[in-house]
Amino acid sequence: MDPMWDVVIVGAGPAGSAAALRAAQLRPRARVLLLDRADFPRDKPCGDGIAAHGRDELALLGVPALIDDYRPTPRLTVVSPGGVRVSAEAARPNHVVPRRVFDARLVAAARDRGVEVRRHRVRDLVPDGSGVVIDGRLRARTVVAADGAGSVVRRLIGLAPAAEEHTAIAVRGYADVPEEDDVQLIAMQKAGWPAYAWSFPIGDGTANIGFGMLLPRLRAVGAPGRQVLHGRLAELLPGLHPRELRAHHLPLSTGRPAPGAGRVLLAGDAAGLINPLTGEGIYYALLSGRLAAEAAVESPDDPLALYRSKVRRALGRHLRTTDVLARLAQSPGFIDAAIETAAHRKEVFDLLVEVGLGAGTVPAPLALAVGMRWLRGSLRAGRSATRVTP
Repeated sequence: MDPMWDVVIVGAGPAGSAAALRAAQLRPRARVLLLDRADFPRDKPCGDGIAAHGRDELALLGVPALIDDYRPTPRLTVVSPGGVRVSAEAARPNHVVPRRVFDARLVAAARDRGVEVRRHRVRDLVPDGSGVVIDGRLRARTVVAADGAGSVVRRLIGLAPAAEEHTAIAVRGYADVPEEDDVQLIAMQKAGWPAYAWSFPIGDGTANIGFGMLLPRLRAVGAPGRQVLHGRLAELLPGLHPRELRAHHLPLSTGRPAPGAGRVLLAGDAAGLINPLTGEGIYYALLSGRLAAEAAVESPDDPLALYRSKVRRALGRHLRTTDVLARLAQSPGFIDAAIETAAHRKEVFDLLVEVGLGAGTVPAPLALAVGMRWLRGSLRAGRSATRVTP
């Protein structure tokens, strides 16, 4: 058996690499091991969007220039389920970086900082007093589980995956677009709502495009999933010809499990940290990976309690906000009202970006303004339906 590792991280995506970078940053002499079942670079189905909040995390991790060679995408266009359209420049630009590039750079940065990186598929995990034994030959004081939506480690510690009602499914591909295209597009669809397509230009004449919807809504259609996802992508983004189409599940934060058990901490997708309004997960991954490493280094005897506290301080109010908004957003009329408000008030647009891509919350006056617009729209629709009823 290897000598005791201070931190073993399972999964070398953004959450796992962030944990490795932070642990080595805080304690340069710590023994940190980063495991992944794949070699890097490797593809990962995802929207590839990195919001300004994610770049803030990269700066905190000491790699602020990691994606500087990728062109920012300053504008965002959103089309609501009812066809309301808003297009504006974001307060801070976003970036689109393919995961095969982004993840490999993070792993390389961790290795440069002294983290040991190994290809290894975890199959067994057993608590062992002052540590955790992995596959009978690796022993760690703390394990950070960052092994994705289908986390093996989460299952091994007895935590259930997200329920189907809190799971979305998306298909992602790449398509050719004009090289000057610098507008991120989100086009929502009323059929099977919540559902939307996206086109996120990378800056090299290609865009990450995709379509996603809740898993129960997909099953309710009664047609093969591939047919539904590919068909609606083509319907909402006509003229684009996707390649490298791959589907993936998204465990939404509305169904997030406990943040871990004992000396095992869940981060990123493994912790169900995906924004239920937008499907954004990279910012949550970088943030939760960083916080997990801080807890492991600062409180090696009881990392879970500190990790829970850190996540609550960083995301507690935001997650409660998105929980409530996700329930309200089951009505496409609510989203129509929110987008219509954003179309008339730039500060509302900026706030929606903060909630959907960062850790924003919604102040009461804004919630009231959207609610009143929603109510007025509902009353108008009700009167129209009454007039046409025979």
